[in-house]
Amino acid sequence: MGNIVLLDDLTINKIAAGEVVERPASVVKEMVENSIDAGATNISIEIQNGGISYIRITDNGKGIAPDDMEMAFERHATSKIRNASDLNYIKSMGFRGEALASIAAIANVEMVSKTERANTGNKIVVEAGNVLSFEEIGCPVGTTITVQNLFFNTPVRYKFLKKDYTESGYIEDYVTRLALVNPSIAFKLINSGKTILQTSGNGNLKDVIYAIFR
Repeated sequence: MGNIVLLDDLTINKIAAGEVVERPASVVKEMVENSIDAGATNISIEIQNGGISYIRITDNGKGIAPDDMEMAFERHATSKIRNASDLNYIKSMGFRGEALASIAAIANVEMVSKTERANTGNKIVVEAGNVLSFEEIGCPVGTTITVQNLFFNTPVRYKFLKKDYTESGYIEDYVTRLALVNPSIAFKLINSGKTILQTSGNGNLKDVIYAIFR
């Protein structure tokens, strides 16, 4: 009997998560880039314990249609390319379609989203890659993703995380740099209930610099 086997989906997603999700800042990066690609002009990031126990990202982008919400958590599921030729014309910040699947494989994830044309929004809850619930819900246009208990089922990855304040610093550094190159987007970073960074999104780079370094 041969020694080569096909890995199950959860194992594959955990391996992919090790490449995509190095630390909480990686989750913030992937999710915020999705928000920007969705046309959001207002993005709020809330974290607790350096993002290890809690990350919530809320945007006012175009939202996700109900039929797409479960599909969004499948590996290599993306709205940004259709075939190999599209790789020559990538303009979005991400396109591989691995982020949500990878994050959901190693955390508890809740996503609430509504498109402009929809009368109601929808909420999906995914844990360790398994869809636990999917239901209609009232919410504004846009998407809110809550990620809790990062690496709860991959203790090997968890033990390599640094202190909460260090992980928070990685997130703050990333959001700061992103705000500087996107002055037309209003960013808000909240750490354990305290607003760390807030920009107006008025397009004035000087105002962004003042908001960051005042």
